[in-house]
Amino acid sequence: MDAPLTLAPRLDLTAARPLAGQIAATTGDLILDASQVAHLGGLCLQILLAAARQCRLEGRGFVIRDRSDGFQAALRQFGVDPSDLAERSRG
Repeated sequence: MDAPLTLAPRLDLTAARPLAGQIAATTGDLILDASQVAHLGGLCLQILLAAARQCRLEGRGFVIRDRSDGFQAALRQFGVDPSDLAERSRG
């Protein structure tokens, strides 16, 4: 099993480029730990949505686990259907 990538507590504009780089460097399944996220901004949310889509296209697993209350609240605030970032595994 691949090691999870722990998301930063504050996913804002300054976190977007490092987040995109970390995701791009990941091979295999993409497992994200959102337990520490207190703030999720729009740009980082777009990066996560794009990563989920790319993983689906490539047949790779995509999982965001341990979603904090702040992470879940941001999804609701942006009107994002949680199924767009639903846990998906290979196969």
